[in-house]
Amino acid sequence: MTTRTGAPAVSRIEALDVLRGFALGGILIVNITVMSTPGGFAHGPAHSLIAVMFHNKFYVIFSFLFGYSLTMQIRSAQRAGASPRARTVRRCLALMAIGLAHYVLFFSGDILFGYGVMGLILLSLSSLRPRTALIAAVVPFSISVIAMTVLGMIKPAAATGSSDDTETARELAAMQLGWLDAAHYRWENFTDSIGAFLLSSLLSVLPLFLVGLAAGKVRLLERPERYRPLLPPIQWIGFGLAAPISVLSALTRMPILTGPNSLAGPVLAAAYGATVLRVMDRHPSVIRVLAPAGKLAATNYIGQSVVTAIIFTGYGFALVGRLSDWAVLGIAASVYAIQLVVSACWVRSHRYGPVEWVLRMATYGRLRF
Repeated sequence: MTTRTGAPAVSRIEALDVLRGFALGGILIVNITVMSTPGGFAHGPAHSLIAVMFHNKFYVIFSFLFGYSLTMQIRSAQRAGASPRARTVRRCLALMAIGLAHYVLFFSGDILFGYGVMGLILLSLSSLRPRTALIAAVVPFSISVIAMTVLGMIKPAAATGSSDDTETARELAAMQLGWLDAAHYRWENFTDSIGAFLLSSLLSVLPLFLVGLAAGKVRLLERPERYRPLLPPIQWIGFGLAAPISVLSALTRMPILTGPNSLAGPVLAAAYGATVLRVMDRHPSVIRVLAPAGKLAATNYIGQSVVTAIIFTGYGFALVGRLSDWAVLGIAASVYAIQLVVSACWVRSHRYGPVEWVLRMATYGRLRF
């Protein structure tokens, strides 16, 4: 099947969904570390593993794909004679509403609210040419790297340990007590930190949206003959240069490496994505395993929080702070494996997941199947 331009629509959708499905696993592993233990894992082998291989890697793939998908949504609206701006605004507002509910009810590390806000900003920049979008991405990301370097060097000298411990204890108590207490704590946290959260998203998420926008405008992932030659160099740079920086930062915890490590994260994430695309080309079975979960990415993302909230908070089994790090990672692997199986079964009889259906209804302004 091809689009009107002759591009292979099926391959394009599969590539995007496979990358989303892959990223879901990494997102869960990062998120569950703070869902299970406020403040995250203590320093040790599991903490180092997460820092090297997962932290600041998988949200990068999600963010890139968000920017890429915006270009596809704009083209879809134009083909239908609809307003791309109106559709995107409605979709972003829906993301913000879902994200806020997700944040308060289940997980204070939600990304959907910030994606909705940054999506509105990206919409205002959607007319940028690909080269201009890439240049625009460099500015805030460079500021982020510099700020992370400075903060990384200042923080060890700051006497914040006791206040951090107090806040961690408050969150632990709220999660152990039950649903209303945890929700109240998260709402207070949201209102107190919304400014810093949006500033962080502006510096770290929006640049990735812009890179995705640039790639979508040239239809990079829709033309395998264009992106395949780029994959080996991306892998060499990611695994050869970025990975050692990530390892060194995790093992030494040198403050001066905070900035370089924040730069290494997206580069290593790109290497992950390149590897997945190459494996997908050689082993089509990967598509059958990962693509269904990617099609239901929003539903699976929310579902991960629902399941882990039941496991760790007081309105479920109240296991927060009680399991070893490796047991927590085992739970993450099990939940992700179950999601892959359930997603494959779901897409056999449904085109969309529940959250995707809500987003489509908001996007089109009416019921649409």
